[in-house]
Amino acid sequence: MLFPIKKMKGTRIAFRATATAAAVTALTLALTSCTHLDTTPPSTVRATDVQARFGTVDCRVAKCIALTFDAGPSKHSARLLDILKEEQVPATFFLLGKRHIDTYPELVRRMAAEGHELASHTWTHRILTDLEPDEIREELVRTNEEIERLTGRRPTLMRPPQGRTDDTVHEISRELGLSEVLWSVTAKDYQTSDSDLITRRVLDQSSRDGIILLHDLYDGTVPAVPGIIDALKARGYVFVTVPQLLAPGKAEPGAVYR
Repeated sequence: MLFPIKKMKGTRIAFRATATAAAVTALTLALTSCTHLDTTPPSTVRATDVQARFGTVDCRVAKCIALTFDAGPSKHSARLLDILKEEQVPATFFLLGKRHIDTYPELVRRMAAEGHELASHTWTHRILTDLEPDEIREELVRTNEEIERLTGRRPTLMRPPQGRTDDTVHEISRELGLSEVLWSVTAKDYQTSDSDLITRRVLDQSSRDGIILLHDLYDGTVPAVPGIIDALKARGYVFVTVPQLLAPGKAEPGAVYR
């Protein structure tokens, strides 16, 4: 876009805004519907507490990446858990309440028992930025309570539907002890059932400290997972949960990570 500025004798000079700035602004607006969003990368969190203990993987040294799945459990989740168990890959599941947690409680228990991180994706997938504060609390509290009832552990992470968040969502998340987790890699698997395309999209975008967004409720996603895992392992990646990705730092309630 050109911005003309008048000068003496009617001459004009045009300045072109950089493509990078425009692209960043467009991405932020599309993802969050906010005019500004401060997010924290995993590497920054890890640098905050070098003395803390962490798991068997040190992501300050290892080339880590996190697989995350939204809107489950579903009819495909048992097969996904079989794959993850066979591949010895942990994942982070952002679970949906209505027609998911309440339909497949045994899969929620299995996810927890097999060492995966369970988190909230709200109860009904309503867009949080469209809701009143009490409605936002209801979406998050109900999901947290049900996950805790089934597993004995209350979630500390949540992912807002469509990644849409704002200051009100941040404040309520802080109040409830929840950190918001977005993503850096998306296969847009809600648009296609082509497993090969899903695999290619993930591999094309993946980089160190990446957070991969997938949905285990779509038909093409779970069949793509073995190929994604094998290809990223061949590139030297180590799969971790989101908390492991941040360790030895720790996610802060109300903060947003991507």
